Amino acid sequence: MKVSQKGLYALQALISLAGRYDGEKPTKTREIAAADGIPEKFLELILLELKHARIVESVRGAKGGYRLKRPPSEIFLGEIIRTIDGPLAPFEDAESLRRYVQEGSKHSALFQVLLDVRNLAAGILDHSSLADLAIDTNLSAGGSHARRKQHADQAETASFEITGLSKN
Repeated sequence: MKVSQKGLYALQALISLAGRYDGEKPTKTREIAAADGIPEKFLELILLELKHARIVESVRGAKGGYRLKRPPSEIFLGEIIRTIDGPLAPFEDAESLRRYVQEGSKHSALFQVLLDVRNLAAGILDHSSLADLAIDTNLSAGGSHARRKQHADQAETASFEITGLSKN
């Protein structure tokens, strides 16, 4: 899995919007760009893509801008990264990896490892919300780090159980 610069900018902008979330007041693109050091024109394109994915919505007019379409606790990093950068798998997508493993080729063990990497990353990203990161940003060190660590540990345990590998 690789997160592009565009993906990082999208995550940064959405974390900013999450930190300002009240469900009503939009934030101007230039405010987000200035606060996060994102080129404004590039940010406009990113926000448009996120709007089409129904993650943000725009408000027109002098007091317009962008706001999250759902509460930050309902928007997960995995959804954002998939929207901007595509599948989380390090090689093709999860279905292709599963197919390679099931075909039983001499390299199926390699494909299983790649699938495990994808599953671990997805387990963490699909359980880390914008609210978690906005809390960390606002409090500097909140309980969300512990929650993400717990999700990572659960995903790792599940992966080892699925593949029958030992953690030792």
